[in-house]
Amino acid sequence: MAGGQGSRLRPITDARPKPMVEVLGRPVIDFVKDSMVQGGVDSLIVTTGYRGEMLAAHVEQWNTESTSGRINQEHTPMGTAGSVRLLMDEITDTVIIGSGDSVASFDVAALLQAHKDSGAKATMALWEVEDPSPFGIVGLSNSEEGDVDGELREGYIRKFKEKPQPEEAFSNVINAGLYILEPEVMALVPEGEKYDFSKNLFPRLLEMGWPMYAKAIDGVWFDVGSPTELIRAQHVLIEQRNTLPFPMPDGSVDGNGSFVSNSAHIGSNIELHKSVIATGCSVGDRSTLLETVLMEGASVGSNVSLSGCILSPGAIVEDNVSAVNIVLGDSECLKTNDNRLS
Repeated sequence: MAGGQGSRLRPITDARPKPMVEVLGRPVIDFVKDSMVQGGVDSLIVTTGYRGEMLAAHVEQWNTESTSGRINQEHTPMGTAGSVRLLMDEITDTVIIGSGDSVASFDVAALLQAHKDSGAKATMALWEVEDPSPFGIVGLSNSEEGDVDGELREGYIRKFKEKPQPEEAFSNVINAGLYILEPEVMALVPEGEKYDFSKNLFPRLLEMGWPMYAKAIDGVWFDVGSPTELIRAQHVLIEQRNTLPFPMPDGSVDGNGSFVSNSAHIGSNIELHKSVIATGCSVGDRSTLLETVLMEGASVGSNVSLSGCILSPGAIVEDNVSAVNIVLGDSECLKTNDNRLS
């Protein structure tokens, strides 16, 4: 599923859909694609909406001798389940559905096996959080009709709750945006109607008494829906690079936790701390970057100080600029007299 606009990431998403935003130099959608391929999936369809043409060009590169990839463009927003319902003629067997705008280390093969062993009609990947209040939580039981046990990380789904207050939180596991469904579940989605998995379809399955299963994933999970989360995702991937199943781009990690691409041009007397310098980027002399991300082809001048900033592909920061928490869109320029600095 890759139809969202990613409005909270503007201006980054003014020129690209959220699934094409880069994390460590890779489009976000490639992380879930890799998980699916590693789990044995050989046919991939991407449901697109906003700026679908960019996704179409990217997905074309997925086609190999063993894997096929294509898009299905929706012309009217149909919701998460409604967008997949457009492909109903092709859903003749168990289908794996993932969100193309999150970074996660899904073990798709293990989730599929849990789905088959449980006899469920639908299986959901979960992620454990410390504070469940901003999310929709899931309550699990050891049996299809058992009571909710907040300590479980795998079991039958018995209850949902959106954005619970502390006293309402019966668990701290949340929907991680990957589902395994049988065709008869997708057939419940109304044709031609905007319909969501979490808001509409899954509560309906509970009401109908159809068995639903869930299993928490290990490793990492990020929604990358905001600049802060986008920066944090890069930090964690760098820190855990030796234990995760994701390939690192060509480059090196320094002692301060910064990644620098082999093709980047770095000046003299610069200071980097937990930053990302991607392919084709440049940083001028005597500049300091703290928790800052430079996407492909972005450039920073000399005597520049940036903290908590994101530069989209081709963005430029001129000499002698100091900025905090600035996000530049594709090919935008930040100057010393720019009113964005205030």
